[in-house]
Amino acid sequence: MPVYRLDPKEISFPNPVSARSDGLLAVGGDLCVERLLLAYTHGIFPWYTPGEEILWWCPKERFVIFPNEIHISHSMRKYLKKHAMKIVLNRDFADTMHRCRIKREYNEGTWISDEMEEAYFRLYQAGYAVAVEVYEDGVLAGGLYGVSIGRCFFGESMFSEKENGSKAALIGLARILEQNTFLMIDCQFHTEHLERMGGRYITWKEYNRLLKEGTER
Repeated sequence: MPVYRLDPKEISFPNPVSARSDGLLAVGGDLCVERLLLAYTHGIFPWYTPGEEILWWCPKERFVIFPNEIHISHSMRKYLKKHAMKIVLNRDFADTMHRCRIKREYNEGTWISDEMEEAYFRLYQAGYAVAVEVYEDGVLAGGLYGVSIGRCFFGESMFSEKENGSKAALIGLARILEQNTFLMIDCQFHTEHLERMGGRYITWKEYNRLLKEGTER
């Protein structure tokens, strides 16, 4: 299956169903707000090694969390009851994203480059990117950031300053999204951590239906 090369002067993507079996759809283009919005509303997202060309992905099976299905373990419930927890949206988007980058760089490497930070900050300024942070007893415990379009949230990365920080942030986000009738949290790729939090695979057909409904594409 060929990988399409994008024209940086044209805001377009090939049909998402033409992605390779590993999910790779296209290469090139740029990270302007218009292209990113077009990508996310069609199930496409950028993920690439800093310094190399932009790679655009659209996996055939999608790993998502439905907000009303967020799983809170017994130990996590005890933790949440034990501490005074506070969820904050968009305290400082740039700082939240940078914390995600630093934590990953230190532990396992990261795709979050200067270029990505600048691009998603532009999305934030346009009203489509959101930072979520959780405070435990008044101290920053963790957070995450992602893209919010219509009633769909596309998760990008998380960080923890305390042991359960990212879990608490995701739980807080899911509760907020459920209250606002969001349809799904797109996790992009499977991880055991997200599976334990309630994530599961759905078919492309089901995902695309939710995407059309949620973003009013």
